Formats: sequence, structure tokens, C-alpha cells
Amino acid sequence: MLHFIKSSFFLICFCCGISAKAQNESYAEPVQHTIEDTSFVNLKDYSKDFIYDMKYATEDNFLKAKVYDCAECFLRLKTVKALVAANKDFIKKGYKIKLYDCYRPLSIQQKMWAIVSNPEYVADPKKGSIHNRGGAVDISLVDANGKEIEMGTAFDFFGPEAGHNYTKFSKKVLANRKFLKKIMIQNGFNSFDSEWWHYNLKTGLKDPVANQKWNCE
Repeated sequence: MLHFIKSSFFLICFCCGISAKAQNESYAEPVQHTIEDTSFVNLKDYSKDFIYDMKYATEDNFLKAKVYDCAECFLRLKTVKALVAANKDFIKKGYKIKLYDCYRPLSIQQKMWAIVSNPEYVADPKKGSIHNRGGAVDISLVDANGKEIEMGTAFDFFGPEAGHNYTKFSKKVLANRKFLKKIMIQNGFNSFDSEWWHYNLKTGLKDPVANQKWNCE
């Protein structure tokens, strides 16, 4: 009988030890934090394979004014995922995406509108643009040596020559534009007829206009 009691006591202690250990293990597991696809994130945190020339953080733009305090490329996470996928496709071909502009807070849109109040060049902040929604990028491509490939016009050139339907360029320029457009469309973006550099994420068109800002460090 004593042997049975001792065995039972040992079994109870053993089971309690397992239970306590299991509880401790469950608390030790890391908490998984899920980021929503519509959250704003910094592209640099998801890929180091992009080239940056953020024009509106300088005076080298059609506004002739610096409207961003610092150069960062924030986008909604779903836009980042699609852009990283597109860039991987370009890298396989020997190229990389060069970025001119990404998400644009509504307050920046208002600054731009105050400088150039012309809807042909700047979207009216009362309506907002897809840049204000975190679903648009202005881009070009660079080759393996970091040299930007020829696209026929400079970024933010306002004229028919900047449009996808303009054909009075060399075969090389037309092929470059077609290459950029093809890969971007394959990865979920739409082109903008009058601007060879502008691409919208198809699933980002209905996202709300935002005024979320980032810290400059």
C-alpha cells in the first residue's frame, strides 16, 4: 500500500512538472504581429535593391521647390510587395527600379497645389491623387552600372512626348518604355497614359486619401 501511495505521489508530481513546463513554454512563444496590407511601411525595410532619386525632397523638380523634409519611400504594404516582386523581375534582366516619388501625404499635395495650381500638372488636393493613397510610384530603370536607361524625356516632362502613345522615338527608347510597362503590369500595376514613369497599383485605387507622415532622423 505504501508503495502505491509513493508511486501515486511521484506520478502526481511528475504530471504537475510537465504541466508547469508546458505553461512556461506557452508563455515563452513569441507573439506574432500581423501587419495589414493597407498599413504604411518604409520600402527600405523590405528591400535594399532599389535606387533612390526622390525629386521632391530636392529643388530638382518642376516645382523648383523642396516640399519633403527628407527623402523616404513610404507605401502601403500591398504596394511594397508588388513593387519588390517587380524589381526582382527587373534584376533578373540586369536592371533595377529607380524611384522618384512614392506615397505623398495630403499636406504635401496641398503644398504642391499652392505652388502650381494647375490640374494638368498637380492633382487638386480636394480630390487627392493615388499618390496620396499610397498606391502609386514614379519610377525609371537603371542598368547594371547604375546608369538610367533612355526613356525619351526626363521625369515630370509635361508634353505629348512623355505619353505611352507617343511613337516618334528611336526603337531603343520605345523598347525601354515597353519593357518597363510590361513588367509593372505583370506585377499588378496600371500605367498612366500621359506619364511613362507613373504606375498605380490596381488594388490601391479605392484606398482612402491619407496624411500620415514620417519622422526625419
